[in-house]
Amino acid sequence: MARIVVMMLAAAWPFVAAADDVAAAAGTVAGETAGQVEDAGAEAPQGTPDRPYRGDEVELSQFLWTARPVVVFAETEADPSFQRQMELLRARPEALAERDVVVIVDTDPGARSSVRTALRPRGFMLAIIGKDGQVELRKPSPWDVREISRTIDKMPLRIQEIRDRSLSGR
Repeated sequence: MARIVVMMLAAAWPFVAAADDVAAAAGTVAGETAGQVEDAGAEAPQGTPDRPYRGDEVELSQFLWTARPVVVFAETEADPSFQRQMELLRARPEALAERDVVVIVDTDPGARSSVRTALRPRGFMLAIIGKDGQVELRKPSPWDVREISRTIDKMPLRIQEIRDRSLSGR
């Protein structure tokens, strides 16, 4: 069962999941019992709440027109706001996948990542960036996935995606 969920997430994030990750997950599902699958310890695709990108390993421009980055900043991983935000994101990954969200975290102010330089956070900050690269929202406190989803669903490109999906019957 755990492997099937991973496969669904990998399919929802095809642009961030490496082909090898998806192929490995698909190969592991075939012919394995539930006990073997759970023991295998499937790894989520990169950019999910369980395996977020680090701010120093990505450029925001690489997600233009393909994904909506949700960026979580803190001064340290021990920050209670950071920990709470990550718990909230992990609670509903399917809602994030449906909206083409990739999660990026940056908890090292000293590293001066390009993401941190571009968004200039002070302490904890949550930023939601549209597929067009524009910062749609900045928040100084954790937000749950429902609030993030509502914000994304009000974006013009997301409204168009929903409209296109309903017209195509998917």
